Amino acid sequence: MAFYIQKYGGTSVGSTERIKNVARRVAKFHAKGHQLVIVVSAMSGRTNRLISLAKEVQDNPDPRELDVMLSTGEQISIALLSMALIELNVKARSYTGSQVRILTDSTHSKARILEVDENKIRADLDAGYVVVVAGFQGVDAAGNITTLGRGGSDTTGVALAAALKADECQIYTDVDGIYTTDPRIVPEARRLETITFEEMLEMASLGSKILQLRSVEFAGKYKVKLRVLSSFEEDGNGTLITYEENEKMEQAVISGIAFNRDEAKITVLGVPDHPGIAYQILGPIADANIDVDMIIQNVGHDGLTDFSFTVHRREYSNAMQILKDKIQGHIGARNIVGGDKITKVSIVGVGMRSHAGIASKMFRVLAEEGINIQMIATSEIKVSVVVDEKHMELAVRVLHKAFDLD
Repeated sequence: MAFYIQKYGGTSVGSTERIKNVARRVAKFHAKGHQLVIVVSAMSGRTNRLISLAKEVQDNPDPRELDVMLSTGEQISIALLSMALIELNVKARSYTGSQVRILTDSTHSKARILEVDENKIRADLDAGYVVVVAGFQGVDAAGNITTLGRGGSDTTGVALAAALKADECQIYTDVDGIYTTDPRIVPEARRLETITFEEMLEMASLGSKILQLRSVEFAGKYKVKLRVLSSFEEDGNGTLITYEENEKMEQAVISGIAFNRDEAKITVLGVPDHPGIAYQILGPIADANIDVDMIIQNVGHDGLTDFSFTVHRREYSNAMQILKDKIQGHIGARNIVGGDKITKVSIVGVGMRSHAGIASKMFRVLAEEGINIQMIATSEIKVSVVVDEKHMELAVRVLHKAFDLD
């Protein structure tokens, strides 16, 4: 007998028929004697519809009230799944984030989990129930409903697995595991049997949409075993995300290729080359809660330099406005230019630690295809480049082949 946390995403519970399919799967696990806590997302499309409704009433919906509204999506899912389980003669009980008491901070729309009260869940498990918990939501110390941000149900699942010391946290989604890259771009992409948390963390941060970044961080911190599986296939082992590097992993220099279309690049031209200039440029950007990704400062010449950085594409206009209104005149910059027709392509692999020449091979392969590199960033297990958006698919395909991932 094992203890599993199983999380089902929006597509997995996108209709009542799919919810019944999930219930049948859960019932099979329960019949084998396993203890189960099921975390579910809102039905696919539900959250977007709720946001649209809110914006019909208020252009910029009040964050507290929006969280109250959005949390109802998961409440529908947990009730329907519990009903479907009861219909199969499986004892089930549903809980919202506030009922379980998933305590978070008070940052609406992107709250962070502080602790989980496990008493109710443990009592129900001991009584033979399948416990169904709403993902994506919690409650702050003042009793306000909070939400964890897009993909937050993954984080809920991992947090429960850590608190309850589950044997495994299984993430059921519409794909059957983690692939070397997106199969829609490279049909030859293959599913990985295992991947390390470090690699998955890089993949998630660099554009892979399979798992939410925070959930991978959480799992790595508390050493929660994560497995990604398909909710539409009965068989298959999916991909195990582990903190242990085995010999098989070490043989692969590169584990995968990630890409992110949601990038925009901004360059501040002709700024004074003196200490503190980076802070003067990026301080107001940070104050506006805009995340900066890659940063490059050119070598100074005649006391001036150029400073480039990337932001999320949706923040591009806001960042440009801040720079022109608050920074350009203040620091005496010659001009501010930018564009949102770029993409970031990255190679990831723990094998880079023991293999030289990986970056140069990547640059050579791209050069042979006439793909110009605009920016470069590296870490111990990844190399990222910014290229023109029109070259993204070609870059992914040639790198996938060059590093023997087909």
